[in-house]
Amino acid sequence: MSIALNVFQEQKDLKNKQRYSEGYRLVGKHSAVKICAYCKKAIKGQDVCYKNTFYGIESWRCVQMSPTFFCDHRCVFCWRDIEYVWPKWQGPVDDPKDIVDGCIKAHIELLQGFKGNSKVIEERLKEMGKPLHFAISLTGEPTMYPRLPEMIDYLKEKGITSFLVTNGTLPDMIEKLIDHQPTQLYISVYGSNKEMHQRTANPITKDAWEKLQQSLSMMHKFKRNVMRLTLTRGFNFMDPEGYAKLAEKYRPMFIETKGFSYVGHAQERLEVKNMPYHDEILEFAKKIEENSSYKVIDSKAESKVALLVREDFEGRKMDFEGL
Repeated sequence: MSIALNVFQEQKDLKNKQRYSEGYRLVGKHSAVKICAYCKKAIKGQDVCYKNTFYGIESWRCVQMSPTFFCDHRCVFCWRDIEYVWPKWQGPVDDPKDIVDGCIKAHIELLQGFKGNSKVIEERLKEMGKPLHFAISLTGEPTMYPRLPEMIDYLKEKGITSFLVTNGTLPDMIEKLIDHQPTQLYISVYGSNKEMHQRTANPITKDAWEKLQQSLSMMHKFKRNVMRLTLTRGFNFMDPEGYAKLAEKYRPMFIETKGFSYVGHAQERLEVKNMPYHDEILEFAKKIEENSSYKVIDSKAESKVALLVREDFEGRKMDFEGL
């Protein structure tokens, strides 16, 4: 093994220990799962994730995971530790079935403590052991996983829906996924123009903005798709007219405007003042509405997020009854 690979492995082992202490559970050689705060709240009937509010996803049956820690962005608002990033795949590639089954097993094990909690809703306690949804958005850039199309197909075989969040810098993988579609594809947009995107996403790859445009141009080929804006004051929380132009150009099914949250490792890079309030996010979304064919139709204050569509439709909130 080369010196470079030895150093890479040492860094990886060190970060993996840190992640374990932060609540992550490693699955195989390069995947991870972590229990979302809304999953815990939902089991106790306290609250649900905005994906439940907007699309019907049952938060207590949702596995938050990623098939890789590798990433080619160092977004200023990221709540993960961005000191350890690797823009290209390194090492072995685990089997998609092992990843999915391993994540479900780890997810259920992490929730075992709720069986002794008097505040849980009994029906949800039973259902949490049979996940219906994968949020492929925990950490890293999931489209870097070479066998992602197979993983999506295996989730479908198991009757599990999937929301895949990508930064759009690997359009070749996006193109492959057209024939292996996740239930809903999210493409994150970190600025209304290249300069703003570079400042906010801090990409390692020089042509990240151009690659993003390629991915956005294929978004309409996915049955359910979202243009996602994570808005951070002082970086990309500006120019709603520019975001409106991007929306009109690429015509996503949904637009989500979501405010940065001052949590995790983001506290090491930013300040509380960088965090927009929910009413400001709503105002920003309404400015996009004023400059486009999209309308604000829903929001969730706890998550500081608003949802825009051109026209609402039956089936936006998916029906999971009987699954």
